Amino acid sequence: MRSIQHGMIAPALMAALVTALAAPAFADGDAANGEKAFRKCAACHTITEDGPSRVGPNLYDIVGRTTGAVDGFAFSAPMTELGEEGHVWTPEELDRFIEDPKAVVPGTKMAFAGIKKPEERADLVAYLLSVSPGAEAGAD
Repeated sequence: MRSIQHGMIAPALMAALVTALAAPAFADGDAANGEKAFRKCAACHTITEDGPSRVGPNLYDIVGRTTGAVDGFAFSAPMTELGEEGHVWTPEELDRFIEDPKAVVPGTKMAFAGIKKPEERADLVAYLLSVSPGAEAGAD
């Protein structure tokens, strides 16, 4: 990261602050609305414990999971590499990915264009949190 020079905030830090201030709080997301929003995802993903993978991996307990870590699912090389580097799906990372998957993980096999509305993403992330019991325990 660049150092702060001449009283200016480093560009990466400024971008992070702007994103954090612009993004809705996930605690304010509505899991019931997120369950409805998940219908867009259900064509490719399941969300039940021990549910099968489809075109995309099962998303049950996604929050706190290492990226690319669903047994038996063939992830793209970029997604697998992220996991090998220690990337974990936090609510913030899920929000970024759901907004624009191909921009966040270039080379992902996910064909979905993304959800642009911050409120809808907050609801969806709140729903994913509600079906992620491992997130509370800090489990992987």
